[in-house]
Amino acid sequence: MNPLLINLVLIPLVISFLVALVSTKLVIWIYNQLGWFEDPKKSKRPQNTHTYPVPRGGGIAIFLTLLLTIFILLPLDPAIKGILLSSLILTVLGVIDDRLDPSPYLRLSVLISAAIVVILSGIKISFITNPFTGIINLNQIAIIVVTIIWIVSLTIVTDWVKGFDGQLPGIVAIAAITIAALAFKYSADTTQWPVIILASITAGAYLGFLVFNFYPQKIMPGFGGGTLAGFLLAVLAILSTTKILTAMVVLGVPIVDAFFTIARRLAQGKSPFWGDRLHLHHRILDLWGWSKPKTALFYWLITAFLGVLALNLNSQQKFYTIVMLVIIIGALLLWLNFFSVLFDQSDHGKRSKT
Repeated sequence: MNPLLINLVLIPLVISFLVALVSTKLVIWIYNQLGWFEDPKKSKRPQNTHTYPVPRGGGIAIFLTLLLTIFILLPLDPAIKGILLSSLILTVLGVIDDRLDPSPYLRLSVLISAAIVVILSGIKISFITNPFTGIINLNQIAIIVVTIIWIVSLTIVTDWVKGFDGQLPGIVAIAAITIAALAFKYSADTTQWPVIILASITAGAYLGFLVFNFYPQKIMPGFGGGTLAGFLLAVLAILSTTKILTAMVVLGVPIVDAFFTIARRLAQGKSPFWGDRLHLHHRILDLWGWSKPKTALFYWLITAFLGVLALNLNSQQKFYTIVMLVIIIGALLLWLNFFSVLFDQSDHGKRSKT
């Protein structure tokens, strides 16, 4: 086996996985001792799908895994310090969210702050690849604005895909492995080695967490685990020579679902940041009657398929793939909403007869 593959991918992934097992088990024990549970009978979160009290401390477990594994495997250069500081900010926000469920606008302001921290550490999008005309170089103001929009948007989108047991960590692990594979293609460039290692650490962290989050879950990612996932993937996409389109293809389903969710909420005169139970995964669970494990596997397989595509497509092909996903998922959501209306009318008719 290729020694570089072992040292840059397999060893970081295995170490991170093992550390995640221990840190997640520790967080579960601490939350159980403190009695910090998300009780569905008392919760005001309409998007919740669990039916029994579960701790929501996933962000702490993921952060501890990142912190310990990075200390072992990576030098603490300014970029890594910026990533760790931003991760700490998101983890603290996640703990607060677990207990107090703060305003989404407070969450948004903290996400922007975390993005600014990594920009100050030197991680930024300095150019964009236009699939049709080539490279577009950005000025200083555009660099800051585009980088903040990218990091915050992907962080929110990824957090929204933690709908039920095992869904989020499986998707994140596959996306991180895809980014690691992409960066490994350019492993002759030693500047890509830290990116490969960090992507492998991220994949291992969420795979270790998945052991306890898969159905029936013993811990939930919470806001901390969800936002850390999107934040890390956004940063990795920047570090791997600004492969933004690759990340957009791999995470195409949650990104497109988020686009339609925001459009629907705005059309209804609602804030796009307040949660509901109308995401694609909620519709699949409620209308198709699939089990949580089956739906999670469905999302993993789609993400893996898109990951393989992303590794083998050029920029134009990736753009057309995203357009295709918009059309397919938009049609699927319309179809599911149509059946939802039929079921509602059917239930109303039954109630009227009785």
